[in-house]
Amino acid sequence: MMFRLIFLMGCLFAPLSGFPQKSAFLLKNDQKMSRTGEPVVLKRMDFEKWFGPGKPNEVPVIKLASGKLIATQADDSDGDGKWDELAFVVDIDASCSLKIEAFWMAKELAPVFEKKTQVYLGQANIDGSFTEVTRADAPLGPDGFPARYQSEGVGWENDKMAFRVYFDCRNTKDLFGKLKPGLILKKAGTPESGDYHNLAPWGMDILHCGSSLGAGGLAMAEGDSLFRLGSTPVYQYVKIAEGPVRTIFELRYKGWEVMGHEYEAVERITLWIGKYWFQSEVRVKEFSGEKQVATGIVTSRLKTEPISFQANGNFTAILTHDTQSLNNDVLAMAVLAPTNEVAKIARASNTDFYRLGYQTVPVKSFSHIISETYYLTQKIKSDSPSVHYFFAWWGLENPAWNDVENVKVYVRNEAEKLSRPLTIGW
Repeated sequence: MMFRLIFLMGCLFAPLSGFPQKSAFLLKNDQKMSRTGEPVVLKRMDFEKWFGPGKPNEVPVIKLASGKLIATQADDSDGDGKWDELAFVVDIDASCSLKIEAFWMAKELAPVFEKKTQVYLGQANIDGSFTEVTRADAPLGPDGFPARYQSEGVGWENDKMAFRVYFDCRNTKDLFGKLKPGLILKKAGTPESGDYHNLAPWGMDILHCGSSLGAGGLAMAEGDSLFRLGSTPVYQYVKIAEGPVRTIFELRYKGWEVMGHEYEAVERITLWIGKYWFQSEVRVKEFSGEKQVATGIVTSRLKTEPISFQANGNFTAILTHDTQSLNNDVLAMAVLAPTNEVAKIARASNTDFYRLGYQTVPVKSFSHIISETYYLTQKIKSDSPSVHYFFAWWGLENPAWNDVENVKVYVRNEAEKLSRPLTIGW
């Protein structure tokens, strides 16, 4: 995986004590495939080993050999108040190397790059406006309605798509299709934006979730049953980073009850600029042995059969592709997961459990019993990360996505890139 290999590269390529420090490094693409907007993460410990420690008022800066500055983020990913990861993206041709120069610069002189990704949770004010919060606790149970948060929950977006998760007992993920690359989440769900269920110049809400897992919601699999990660005594949102390159945040849970046992869980979501997917890293603890966590795709408007396929030697994908958006045009969604972790691929019942009396949120006709979902399960161990990627493409944003073969090619290419990240040399 990318992050693990980047860490290992820091060990493999760190200069020995006493050797002169570097002024540049090479990013190497050993694939016969050009890579556009390829994510790279450098650990601070490695940056300082290679290029020396910065002064308290200095920040890291990188540029191409041509002199062009590269947009970066120095992110505090572990919450200790200091940046520990330098994130950026590059374009690199097939079977090529790219020289990157690196140095420290006084913060007041350093370039400021436009924010192109973000995560946003807007809390309602008495006057009907919203104020952003960077940490929050979701309301307990169905008492979270009427919604106290803008667009009903946490949203995250880049230039391609916008996603959201209902910050209440439903905890289902949803989609905003985007027609323009600009950031829209702070306007969506306000009088300025209008009803986001109607097509606007920026896009619209394009997914009907019902009582499914929507666009990558989570559940625990036990036997033939799925137990939604929904109403828990503790459900927290914490923003970690956002900026020109990527967005990171966490959803934290305590008291997830499954067949009489309670679990703790953390989902860390990362979204990069230019990608039609977000990465979900899930940790569940308070158990022994092995369990299975599930994620999936709503099928309520699906008229063709969902499919699964081997994306490459390391990853398995499940995919839906149909005229299934709320705008009655093509919407494709997929989940990509490591093959050696995938335990099961299945389709949940289409039964309307809400009508049968399992009514969790009446105002939304929502039932906690999961239905209308195509899903896969991943084998997990306590407090060990399980990673998958959720993809979404809207045919109105790019007509290429109207062809399912183009979607499959995109998934396969991303699987190859994730399997073989760029390496660092000198």
